[in-house]
Amino acid sequence: MTRVWKWNRPVTVREVLEDLQRERSIAYTTVMTVLDNLHQKGWVRREAEGRAYRYEAVSTRASYAAALMNEAWSRSDNPAAALVAFFGMMSEEQRQALHDAVRIVQGPGPGETAAAPVDTAREAAADTTGEAVADTSAETGGESSDETAAPPKGPDENPASEQGGTGR
Repeated sequence: MTRVWKWNRPVTVREVLEDLQRERSIAYTTVMTVLDNLHQKGWVRREAEGRAYRYEAVSTRASYAAALMNEAWSRSDNPAAALVAFFGMMSEEQRQALHDAVRIVQGPGPGETAAAPVDTAREAAADTTGEAVADTSAETGGESSDETAAPPKGPDENPASEQGGTGR
């Protein structure tokens, strides 16, 4: 998934293979099998192009990360304590990004303008995901206008678990 998200466009098995081979030796059939498995699980969609397929992510990396965080938080027997512990692990930069994101969702407080936090959060999101954040996020209650849905949930549907935790 890392390779598919990296390019943010439909990719072929050959493209992914060539990129992975820069780091290690890997067989074409291995990459083809993994992409086929991701397709069967609903993580990527594919379109035939000649005798090959082009694979494209169903969800953005940001949506996937958000779904994972939501799932982990919802499984906690004490969600408030889990959040406090999570916030304690964050760097100052991450806490500022969180603060900016909350301000986008809630809107500016009395006497504040939304311009600075929205721009800061948008830049942070683009830096960490390589994706632009939709301009409509503040107007839709924080919902992205991205048409892709969050990926399927469940331990046997996580591509990272099939790949030794690499997410590739």
